[in-house]
Amino acid sequence: MSVITSPTSPAAAPARSPLIGWLAVVSVMLGIFSIVTAEILPIGLLTPIGSSFDVSDGAAGLMMTVPGVLAAVAAPVVTVATGRLDRRLMLCALMLLLAVADFLAAAAPAYWVMVVSRVLVGLVIGGFWSIGAGLAGRLVPAGQAGTATAVIFSAVPLGSVLGVPAGTFIGHLAGWRTAFVVMGVLALGVLLALIVLVPPLPAVQVTRLKVLGGLFRSPGVRVGLVLTVLIVTAHFGTYTYVTPFLRQVTGVSPDLITVFLLVYGVAGIVGNFVAGVTVTRRLRATFITSGCMLAGATLLLPVLGTGDIGAVVLLVVWGLAYGAVPVCSQIWFATSAPHATEAASILFTSSFQATIAIGALLGGVVVDAASPSAVMVLGGAVAVLMVLTAAVAGRAVRD
Repeated sequence: MSVITSPTSPAAAPARSPLIGWLAVVSVMLGIFSIVTAEILPIGLLTPIGSSFDVSDGAAGLMMTVPGVLAAVAAPVVTVATGRLDRRLMLCALMLLLAVADFLAAAAPAYWVMVVSRVLVGLVIGGFWSIGAGLAGRLVPAGQAGTATAVIFSAVPLGSVLGVPAGTFIGHLAGWRTAFVVMGVLALGVLLALIVLVPPLPAVQVTRLKVLGGLFRSPGVRVGLVLTVLIVTAHFGTYTYVTPFLRQVTGVSPDLITVFLLVYGVAGIVGNFVAGVTVTRRLRATFITSGCMLAGATLLLPVLGTGDIGAVVLLVVWGLAYGAVPVCSQIWFATSAPHATEAASILFTSSFQATIAIGALLGGVVVDAASPSAVMVLGGAVAVLMVLTAAVAGRAVRD
């Protein structure tokens, strides 16, 4: 997805081989890929993990809730607390922590140990994202910073397209613990790449808490926060439990779950790039369209998703819709606070991650009390509320 980064001093960019600079960009991209995959991997393995620990699908959803809560807190806290430390050192430390979390999950003897590993994942998400978002301009020449940023954050949709389906496939073949072992090995490989390829990156800009607090005085930021909370709640309140839905309602075999998730992920990449083109000209319209598509897909799944074809078609619509959400949300925050783009990026990360936790938690309550179909209907209703908010309140700050 597109990310607005804070300006950095040209002098901060080290004079190095262009090839090494781009390899450093790729290493940061792989770091975010491993983080995104680790965060949402439990979605594809929710049922087998829950069965291993004899917990319900709703309780297993805590594996999504916990990282979101911690990431929301870690984004501002880690960024402010470590504002003067070398950024390469921070990225390496966080990637090592991710490897520890993955291996801990793979060896977890009880569900509470799994939850502890997810706490560590949450700390990594908040810290790595907030720090890594502004590094592209320091790794390559200034004129290539935009392209480098796009490369780094292409890891977000790729985590859904490649990471989660691959992890789900590995889990089906060799057990879910093996999937987390593979993720731990990947994290160690990324750590080595960061050490070798990324140059020392002394801090050049420090974000203060008072700057973050000042953003809430902007009407555009407040509306963006409401829209983000509603649409991300709608998505993760439903998508966290898409595997139980496909298994119980659609009747998809375990062998085909990976294929269904892959189809969704490919659609997400397409949606991401389409939104990247339209969002600069029609931000509010793009956001509204995304919300309408997400609402339609989730509301119709219990009706038309009882068969494979209907489920696949609606997953494509859903993927296209959600692929646009991070782009729209991040750009909304950034354009609402052009004087503090780094602070806006932190607020985007915190609100997004906190709402992932809220959505997964609320969805877990509903799925345990009712059914996966009920989760889809309620999620669709929340998406409709987001569309109405964007149409009314969003117009006041965008038009």
